[in-house]
Amino acid sequence: MTVNDIPAVDRALKREFVRHPSPILELVEAQTKDAFCVLVGTILSARTKDAVTAAAVKRLFSAAKGGVFRPEDLERLTEEEISKLIYPVGFYRDKAKHLKALPLVLKEKFGGKLPDTVEELCELPGVGRKTANQTVAVGFDLPAICVDTHVHRICNWLGLVKTKTPLETEMALRKILPVKYWKTWNSHLVSFGQTRCSPVRPKCDGCPIAPYCLRQSV
Repeated sequence: MTVNDIPAVDRALKREFVRHPSPILELVEAQTKDAFCVLVGTILSARTKDAVTAAAVKRLFSAAKGGVFRPEDLERLTEEEISKLIYPVGFYRDKAKHLKALPLVLKEKFGGKLPDTVEELCELPGVGRKTANQTVAVGFDLPAICVDTHVHRICNWLGLVKTKTPLETEMALRKILPVKYWKTWNSHLVSFGQTRCSPVRPKCDGCPIAPYCLRQSV
């Protein structure tokens, strides 16, 4: 695959994407239209299956006093209460600790307002570049490239990049991927990775992007 193939590959990925349920974070955004909720949902989703994340998000957000879940709701809850609400997401105790600390850090560093840049979001507890990029793209509807293991793996299998880590993949994609694809590239590839292009025994027969895949020539 070359840079010139990106439009054709993206069209094929989009056709596959609309055939499957939206990833949990798109559902959070669609239901709340709130960047803070997207951030919280993204933190909970790390190393956790979508179904488990969705249930945890529903339980946690049900604790909201004003309809939409806000930092004040995290302030009101104890760390132990947050742990019980989000269990059994992966690393739930660490995530509860980060979520409990989030409102105070927001106040101290950003006057209580959620920042909309990757660099500033990474200053928040429990937020790395993947979470920050996802929040910018899905929560704020701004250009950002969220790279997880699916995006990293598939972009390398396609030969679009030759990288060893998700961070390297993000930086490489920033240079070659047209900005108009930044916000949707993650959603399309994550859905594709979950439903067809898995790391073990991917379903290559009938794959719509097989002609662009280096694995097909091995």
